[in-house]
Amino acid sequence: MQVSVETTQGLERRVNITVPAESIDSAVKARLQQLAKTQRINGFRPGKVPVSVIKKRFGAAVRQEVAGDVMQQHFYQAIMQEKINPAGMPSFDLVKDEDGADFEFAAVFEVYPDVEVKGIEEVEVEKPVVTIKAKDLDEMMKTLQKQHATYKEVKRKSKKGDKLTIDFVGTIDGEEFEGGKAEDFPLELGKSQMIPGFEEPIIGAKVGEEVVADVTFPEDYHAETLKGKDAQFTITVKKVDGLNLPKVDEEFAKLFGVEDGGVDALKEEVKKNMQRELDQTLKSTTKENVIAGLLAKNEIDLPQALIDQEVNALREQAKQRFEQQGNGQNVPDLPADLFADNAKRRVSIGLILGEIIKQEKLEVEESRVDAIIESTASAYEDPAEVIEYYKGNKELLQQVQNLALEEQAIDKVLEKAKVKEVKKAFDDVMNKKA
Repeated sequence: MQVSVETTQGLERRVNITVPAESIDSAVKARLQQLAKTQRINGFRPGKVPVSVIKKRFGAAVRQEVAGDVMQQHFYQAIMQEKINPAGMPSFDLVKDEDGADFEFAAVFEVYPDVEVKGIEEVEVEKPVVTIKAKDLDEMMKTLQKQHATYKEVKRKSKKGDKLTIDFVGTIDGEEFEGGKAEDFPLELGKSQMIPGFEEPIIGAKVGEEVVADVTFPEDYHAETLKGKDAQFTITVKKVDGLNLPKVDEEFAKLFGVEDGGVDALKEEVKKNMQRELDQTLKSTTKENVIAGLLAKNEIDLPQALIDQEVNALREQAKQRFEQQGNGQNVPDLPADLFADNAKRRVSIGLILGEIIKQEKLEVEESRVDAIIESTASAYEDPAEVIEYYKGNKELLQQVQNLALEEQAIDKVLEKAKVKEVKKAFDDVMNKKA
C-alpha cells in the first residue's frame, strides 16, 4: 500500500492511497467464489455454478462492494501509519478501479487542530463568594408560602399580588381596535403581563370602579398595526381575590415531608437545599468565568465536521425539549444557523479543556465522581436509589466522569489564573446576576 498526504486547505487533508492489484483482485475472486456456492441459477446444480457465470452476472456489483470495503479498511490502515487524527468521517474519491491494475482512491477529511493553550496565568477570573443570611432564608420561606397560597374574594382596594377579574375596552383616536376588548379577563397585579402603563391605574381600585389607562404600544409589539401607537383603555374591576398565605407551623412543615421537628426542622432542610443549589450555581458561574477567559486568550481553527456534529446534537436536544412540553407533533424545522455560534463555542471549550487534561495528565478522581453523583441524588426522595441507578448505567456514569475531568481541568486553571473573590448577595447570584 502506497500512501501520500496532502494539506488541501486549513484542517482539510487528502490522503491518496494505492492498493496493489492482487489485493483487490483476490478479494473480488474470493467473494465471487463464495457467491457461487449459494446462488441458484437455472441450468446449474446448487453450489455448482461456474465462477465465470457468477462474474458475468454479478461481477460489477461484487467489485463495487469489495471496493467499498477496501477503501474503508485501507483508509484506517493509512491514518494509523501516518499518525493522523481525523475529525469526522471521510469522503472517498475513487481514482482508478480496473481489473489487473492497482486500485487507487483518495480520502478527504478534516483533522483535529494542534491546540496549545496559552495565557492561563493572565486569565482573570471573578469568583463569587456568597453567604446565606437570615433574610435569604426568610425570603425562601415566603416563596414556599406563596407556592401553597390560596385566593379569597375581598372587598378592599386592590394591591400587587391580587388576582383581578376585569373588563376592558381599548381605543385609538377614539376608535375601538381588533384585540383591544375583553370581558372577565383574569389579571394578576404585579406580574407585568400587560403592556406598560395598563396595570398602574388599577392598583388601589375597588370592585365596580372604572379606571382609564393611557398607554403606548411597544415598538416590538407582535401586532404590526399597533406598534408604537398611543391607546386608551377603559377598565372595569369586577372582582378582587386577595392572596391568603398559609401559616408557617407544623402542618405547613408536613407539606414538605418534614414530619418531626416542625418549623425549625423545615428551615434547616430548606437551608440545606439553598446551600446545595448555591454551591452548584457558584461552581457553574466560576466555570463559565474560567471558560470565558480561556476563550478570550485562545482562538482555535475548528473542524467543520465537529461543528456540524455539535449543531446536530443541539438540534436534537431542542427537539426533545419540544416533545417533553407536549409539542412533539409540531416540532419546527430549526435551521442550523440557529445553533452555529453555540456549537462553535462548545467545540472550542471541548478542545481547550481536552488539551489541559492532556497537558496536566489528569485522570478521573473517583472521589469527585462520587461527590457529583451524591450531590445530584440528594435532591431526590430516595438518594440511595439514584446513586445505584447512576453507577449501574454506563452511559450516565461516563457523562459524570467527563464532568469530573472538566472540573479537574477548571481547578488546574484556577490554581494558575488571576482569581479575584467578589462578595455577592444570594439573590443576585441565584438570579444569574453574578
